[in-house]
Amino acid sequence: MTLLLLQIAIVLATVLLCGSIARKLGQSRVIGEIIGGILLGPSVLARIAPHLSATLFPPQSLGPFDILSNIGLILFLFLIGTELDYKHLREQRLTATVTSTGSILLPFLLGILISPGLYHRFAPPGVSQPAFTLFLGISMSITAFPVLARILEERNLQSTPLGTTALLCAAVDDVCAWLLLAVALTLLPSQISSQTSAIPIAPRLLWLVIYLAAMLFVIRPLASRLARRYPAFSYETFAIIIALVLASAAATAAIGVHPLFGAFLAGLCLPRIPEWQSTIRTYLNSLVSVLLLPLFFALTGMRTRLDLLTGTQIWLWTALILILAVAGKVGGAVLAARLTGQTWQHSLALGALLNTRGLVELIVLNIAYNAHVFTPTLFTMFVLMALVTTMMTTPLLNLLRIESA
Repeated sequence: MTLLLLQIAIVLATVLLCGSIARKLGQSRVIGEIIGGILLGPSVLARIAPHLSATLFPPQSLGPFDILSNIGLILFLFLIGTELDYKHLREQRLTATVTSTGSILLPFLLGILISPGLYHRFAPPGVSQPAFTLFLGISMSITAFPVLARILEERNLQSTPLGTTALLCAAVDDVCAWLLLAVALTLLPSQISSQTSAIPIAPRLLWLVIYLAAMLFVIRPLASRLARRYPAFSYETFAIIIALVLASAAATAAIGVHPLFGAFLAGLCLPRIPEWQSTIRTYLNSLVSVLLLPLFFALTGMRTRLDLLTGTQIWLWTALILILAVAGKVGGAVLAARLTGQTWQHSLALGALLNTRGLVELIVLNIAYNAHVFTPTLFTMFVLMALVTTMMTTPLLNLLRIESA
């Protein structure tokens, strides 16, 4: 227990410092937090002070880190699900649907294009090519909704047409990505967690469809009726909601899909009552953002092995991943936005915003890493891509002269 408390204190201090430095440099705080995690991992601390690293973060002590970070991610994905605004989605459904489709489809197709080369060079033994390709496409096409929301809030753009459209597109992107991720996880023959039995693929898909139908057509309408009948938010209401979130996460884990998908869907099914949403965000946001997510950043940093990126060939593949990720995301969003009548400035700004990957990308990468779909080398290559694409957002908005509202 003493070691765990010391580890948490070191992690919190490191990510707080790095996050503050990132803000002063004009970047989002999450960039600094991710870099802070990398500093504590084998890429930096273990190389400059191996004895200290082995003492503070021995591999056998990281189990509690993993558990706490997963609980934090479950609550975080639930919060993301609660942020989806159905009203705005209906009002701008054409632009949001077309742009989000373009910003997902093009990078996904580019991911499929380079998948054979990456599969033969970097895929772990025993992973099927369809599952690897699906994970690769998702990793190329994801958008980080929470990081995007934070960038828009920092520039006071969240209520502008550009900000609203970007948030809606990112929300649709996240929904599609998590649905694809759920399907990808069902294609894996190995166990995803210790609680998941080796269920064959066909029954997994069947249970996934049953689960989705139950959540969307039974739980969601029932929750809305109960909310209208008992609108006051209480301690008991909050406890019931958290219990349902954990039960939904457990249900998806039991059928061979990651528990984060269940948490996200529970957020989508939460009744859209402003008082409820505001109170839940107030209760959970500080705990998740200040305590639990930094543990996830630290764990990601400890898995990021920059020392594995050696040789011209690996760096060329890393550069190709980055170029295709940017070209696919920005290009797909810009072309789709232009088709709906948006200006070039608005379209390019939308593409720059949707190119933000950050935290959600790291979540997907960690799922792929834990499921033994990505090797440590490929994992590190995609972590670098996520960092660079997220760091590009603010400079691109400045270049396009997108001023704060």
